[in-house]
Amino acid sequence: MLTREHAIADYEGGKVLPDRLTRLAHAHYVRYAERMLRIYRLGVGQTRRELHRAVAHVFAAEDDCPARRIEAFTKLLDDKSEYERDRRGKAAALRRKVFRLAASRHPLVRRGERLFGRPEAEVKSEIAARLERAWDEIDGELFADVIEFQRLARFEGYADGPALLARYNVAQVQAALFDAESMTVWAGGDFKTILRYAKLARLMHTITRRGQGQYVFRFDGPASVLRATRRYGAAMARFLPALLACRDWRMHALVRVRRRGWAASLDLSSNDGLTSHLPPPEEFDSAVEASFVAKWGPEPREGWRLVREGEVLFSRQKVFVPDFVFRHEDGCSVLMEIVGFWTPEYLEAKAATLREFRDHRILLAVARPAQSAGHPVYLPDGPAAMPELPAETIPYRTALRIKDVLERLGQRRG
Repeated sequence: MLTREHAIADYEGGKVLPDRLTRLAHAHYVRYAERMLRIYRLGVGQTRRELHRAVAHVFAAEDDCPARRIEAFTKLLDDKSEYERDRRGKAAALRRKVFRLAASRHPLVRRGERLFGRPEAEVKSEIAARLERAWDEIDGELFADVIEFQRLARFEGYADGPALLARYNVAQVQAALFDAESMTVWAGGDFKTILRYAKLARLMHTITRRGQGQYVFRFDGPASVLRATRRYGAAMARFLPALLACRDWRMHALVRVRRRGWAASLDLSSNDGLTSHLPPPEEFDSAVEASFVAKWGPEPREGWRLVREGEVLFSRQKVFVPDFVFRHEDGCSVLMEIVGFWTPEYLEAKAATLREFRDHRILLAVARPAQSAGHPVYLPDGPAAMPELPAETIPYRTALRIKDVLERLGQRRG
């Protein structure tokens, strides 16, 4: 990500507008981006300072490019780069040797004179001879532990120029979120993925249901009380690319503008055209789920319509999103969770979750080996006792049969 020093934004009408490169106004930036990528791709062995200067030269004739934007580009390029590190302190040891050998020859001058007769080039040649190395080689390693003089070892890069520009646009929004005090997300599709990534980003959250398949996530925390901290805003910034990879959402964040002493709002939605570098979420968590949905089809069966991840259940601080919801035409609904590959510990945790939400009608479909409840299952590290699963658990081998599910649904409805 970028840092606060790279952030560029305007403030209009109480809104924060992060810097954004558009296809209409900045179409020529694609050429700049390709040139920057070429500099880094061919720059293995060059120092960080040399690469940054080359990137700055790309924009030498561009009037519409502030220095901070150039610095932001080099930061994003460096994030995809691997530089040589002097972890063993060789550069410091080499400096001590060189300075010790040069100490008795000071002061040095470019050309010898009556009072100062030790030319720099002559002294460097003598030192190189003493160390049995070429001076150019010594000079290249003398300050290898200084960040500016680290040499590029590998460049992972971006797919192309547009990919770099897209990453820049997202990074500027992330930088604007560093001072966010709160964030609200209205989610339709992919709300399970949004919840998963919010937990990974360690965002404290509350969830409210607004209609069928619609949920409101509110993220706030220490930054709303302790305004001096940036950690929670940084967590929101890390969460943003995951949100951008999802569908059907809109976001509203409250950002504290420190220099001006007031708050501004930052609004985004899935229709704003920002592109995440993360892949879109998979529609299904397993081949078993995908196969079951394909066999069930879009039409109801015996009055039951299948909905993918249509409910979020809450119990105190625990959140559970079952894999499927079956909704009957008479208004009855039943949830179902599918377990494929498992371990005894995983099944115990799943059984505990079902006990936590025992007030809801939930079916559990488990791969056949798990049906030996109470009997030892032999794993690579020895036998382990299986937890006791609900009596109405639906067993399956390689695919979940619709007939078995409809039978259980009929029993639940009755």
